[in-house]
Amino acid sequence: MRLLRSTDLALRVLMRLAVADGSTPTTRQVAEDMDVPYTHAAKVVAELQHLGLLDARRGRGGGLSLTERGRTASVGAVVRTFEGDGDVVDCEGPSPCPLAAGCRLRGALRRAQEAFYAALDPVTLQDIVTGPTGPLLLGISAGPR
Repeated sequence: MRLLRSTDLALRVLMRLAVADGSTPTTRQVAEDMDVPYTHAAKVVAELQHLGLLDARRGRGGGLSLTERGRTASVGAVVRTFEGDGDVVDCEGPSPCPLAAGCRLRGALRRAQEAFYAALDPVTLQDIVTGPTGPLLLGISAGPR
């Protein structure tokens, strides 16, 4: 299973903001720090704001900051939200699988997907920015402008 680019970016944005230490970077700064197109970052930031995980303020003195809900967010919940509830394989798409009636693979993949999410559910954003990760994130954001 591979995460969507938007899921990956959402997690990285949240991690970056978790170590912001009072600073409020703009969406443009975060996009530059993460080396992603501004429009992609803006869409992800808008979704994170809609979910109540971050605040985005415009204008002078504005920028991005984590909400309390964002600080304690479950990584599994964030991944589920961005990835959606779809199956790992599409057995009934435009070309339905001829094995669908008797196949056991779909159920096995669904259980594996749920095990993946279950492993991420107890992990919070704070958990993943402690240790060496926090200083690395700060180093990324301190790059030349």
